[in-house]
Amino acid sequence: MNNTSRTDWARIDAMTDDDIDTSDIPPLTDEFFAKAQLRLPTTFDIDELRRELQIGVDALARGESQDLDTAIDALRQKMRDRDRLLA
Repeated sequence: MNNTSRTDWARIDAMTDDDIDTSDIPPLTDEFFAKAQLRLPTTFDIDELRRELQIGVDALARGESQDLDTAIDALRQKMRDRDRLLA
């Protein structure tokens, strides 16, 4: 499997917020925010994180994981979420 990106990452990195075309995204209205609800998990399971990490390590060892960085980033995000909940 060829996992080489054809994205011009240098061009993407050089873009500013103003360079991004958001014309197809409707603006968020006051009604949207009035109906919005913050939903956080009621509990945090550190054992679940450990299992997910072990699954990723096992897949990598079998040569099945092509994007370890993505898996690690997802785990880091879960850890940040956990830290926010426990703060």
